[in-house]
Amino acid sequence: MELFSDEYFMREALKEAQKAFDRDEVPVGAIIVSNKKIIARAHNLTETLNDVTAHAEMQAFTSAANQLGGKYLKDCTLYVTLEPCLMCAGAAAWTQIPNIVFGAFDSKKGYSNISASILHPKTNVKKGILEQECSSLLTSFFQEKRD
Repeated sequence: MELFSDEYFMREALKEAQKAFDRDEVPVGAIIVSNKKIIARAHNLTETLNDVTAHAEMQAFTSAANQLGGKYLKDCTLYVTLEPCLMCAGAAAWTQIPNIVFGAFDSKKGYSNISASILHPKTNVKKGILEQECSSLLTSFFQEKRD
């Protein structure tokens, strides 16, 4: 695996998703990369914080903005294990992040079910990176909940 490839960084996001899984949170992980360096790591904290907006992406945006000292993430890439929801896609647009890479598709709540134009017009999206690994963690989590 090439260092600093999309797969490399998605594996880092998967590590965050595993942390969420271990905390009994929906296992979604996100990282933000700038100049091939991870500047933010986050995972879902909606149960821990009792906050419906505490999605992995939202946590990562806040962390990255604090790291960079500004609200715009113009030279960054978001790696997230699940397709962003409408809220997170809207927040991504406000950050002006130019690149989003996601793993699993979200057929129920993913932003693309509503409109891909919610993103900033200059945002490039790569879909399905390590999709199987990302999907498997989510499937395992919800299977445990049903058992």
